[in-house]
Amino acid sequence: MPAWSRFSFPTRIVHGAGARAAVAEWADAQGVARPLVVTDPGLLPTSAFALTLDVVRERWDGSHAVFSGVHPNPVEADVEQAATAYTAAGCDGVIGLGGGSALDVAKAVRLLIAFPGKLGDVPMDALPPVLAPFCAIPTSAGTGSEVGRSSVITMAATGRKTLFFGPPLMANLAILDPELTVDLPPHLTAATGMDALTHAIESFVCPVYHPMCDGIALEAVRLVRMYLPRAVSDGHDLKARGQMLMAATMGAVAFQKDLGAAHSLSHPLSTEFGLHHGLANALALPPVVRFNGESDSGQYERVAVALGLTPGPDPAAQVADLLAGFNARIGITKGLGDLGVPREALPKLARLAFEDVCHQTNPRPCSEADFLRLYGEMW
Repeated sequence: MPAWSRFSFPTRIVHGAGARAAVAEWADAQGVARPLVVTDPGLLPTSAFALTLDVVRERWDGSHAVFSGVHPNPVEADVEQAATAYTAAGCDGVIGLGGGSALDVAKAVRLLIAFPGKLGDVPMDALPPVLAPFCAIPTSAGTGSEVGRSSVITMAATGRKTLFFGPPLMANLAILDPELTVDLPPHLTAATGMDALTHAIESFVCPVYHPMCDGIALEAVRLVRMYLPRAVSDGHDLKARGQMLMAATMGAVAFQKDLGAAHSLSHPLSTEFGLHHGLANALALPPVVRFNGESDSGQYERVAVALGLTPGPDPAAQVADLLAGFNARIGITKGLGDLGVPREALPKLARLAFEDVCHQTNPRPCSEADFLRLYGEMW
């Protein structure tokens, strides 16, 4: 019996300066009378929050609620508290506003609306085909969570990031408004941008058949190469900001193929030491590319072209060298040791990375010893 491949690109997207006004279209299409805006406390004093709340107030005449308790690496309690806020305010839809953390909580709160109780008890294999209406509005260009069908939440019982996955989690509408990203500081612009680049590169070399995602991934690589340095150097460059939002969304579409070892390295760094996920990916990507290239360098030829290189005999090494230089160019210059990760923690991190599922689709198999070596190169 032949193996089947399945392809799906269903999210409706509105892209461009001022696109936040499209929340009115979402409200009309979904019949939302009282939304819950899910965000994080750091966003409250920003123009992104003010601009979005302006259109929310205009559409709903003050009939909305706000939950702003999302942590940088969201935890189970964030989702449960957001669900309580939703129920208490009598809401009937969710607007996620912020980075990947806020969007992941906004997605997951809908699970508890359908199945009240504890997040860990939600039967993910028995989700209804439709959850509460959801509009995703990213204020950073990295995770691409606005078009994803999963939510990553750190669970209290295990202390580990846990993936909640299902097509019903997808947004009804994703709004990509570059005017909402101009306040993002350079170091976060750089880190989130490298998250998008990691998604695109890891998904492209992932050994899963999906030529549609491959094409999207390579274009995302090109966009990041061209526009991330511009967005870092001038946060008010709306073209660069808009193209980075698109690159992040494309990277997330592409990684429905799956990811690789860089993500397995980055996840424990977030849960154990609170490192920003994009920063951890930025540090992990060059050594992982070099490691994968030791078994098959040719798989990086098209990545090299998308990065503006002329592939030579060892394109993986070329890509790894360019990525290291690219990190330095956008201000990512510190290693794990400089970021507060003690060397004696590396064996535990290697064990946790090996237990992470992402490397199961890495193009080169990874052992715990391999992860220890890679952490050493990141240190």
